[in-house]
Amino acid sequence: MSTPSTPEARLLVVEDEPNIRELLATSLRFAGFEVMTAGDGASAVTCAERDQPDLVVLDVMLPDMDGFAVTRRLRESGRHIPVVFVTARDSVDDKVKGLTVGGDDYVTKPFSLEEVIARIRAVLRRTRGEEPDDAVLRFHDLSLNEDSHEVRRGTRVIDVSPTEFKLLRYLLLNPNRVLSKAQILDHVWDYDFRGEAGIVESYISYLRRKIDVAGQPALIHTRRGVGYVLRLPPEQ
Repeated sequence: MSTPSTPEARLLVVEDEPNIRELLATSLRFAGFEVMTAGDGASAVTCAERDQPDLVVLDVMLPDMDGFAVTRRLRESGRHIPVVFVTARDSVDDKVKGLTVGGDDYVTKPFSLEEVIARIRAVLRRTRGEEPDDAVLRFHDLSLNEDSHEVRRGTRVIDVSPTEFKLLRYLLLNPNRVLSKAQILDHVWDYDFRGEAGIVESYISYLRRKIDVAGQPALIHTRRGVGYVLRLPPEQ
C-alpha cells in the first residue's frame, strides 16, 4: 500500500452554500490540501479552535454571524490563523473592513478556483516566512513577481501598468487555457464593470507589444470567436 503524500497545508473552508462549499473543498483537496468544512460561524470557530488549521477560507455572509465577527473571535483566542475572505460583497469599505479585522486577503465572487488557490498559497508563503521567489508566477521565460510587481521576459525587465499587471497575472494563473473576453473582464476589471469588451482587445495588444518581441516565441495567442490563451506556439 502506498503512503499518502503529506498535504501542503490544513485548511478550513467556511461557506453556507453547500454547492460552493463542496466545490471549494474538492478543488482544494485535488490541489494537495487537507480540507475541513463548516457551514456557519459558530461551527467555524469551534472547528478552528479544535483542529487548528493553517488557514481559513471564510465567506463573509454567514447565517448566524458574519465572517468579520468570526475573524474577531479567532483573533481573541490568541492564535493568528491566516484568513482569506471569499465573498460577493466587493465594495471598498467591505474590503477595508475585512483587512482591518485581521483578514490576510480578499477574493470576490464569482472567482476562478485557480485564483483562490494562488492567493491561499501566497498568504501561506507570507505567514510562513518562506523565500520570496515562491511568489513568482512563471510560464516559459516569462515571470511575474507578485511581491515586487516586477515582470521579466528572460533577463529583460518589462514595464507594465497596474491593469496590464492584473491581466498578465490572470493569464499566468491560467496557462494553456482559453479565456473569454467576459472572463477577463470579470477578473481584471471587476464584476461590476460595464465597459465595452473592446478594452480587453486593447490591453491584450498592449501586452503583446511589450512581451512578444522579435526573436522570442509569441506567448499570447488569439482563438478567434473564443478568447485568448497564454501558450507556446506549435512547433514548426
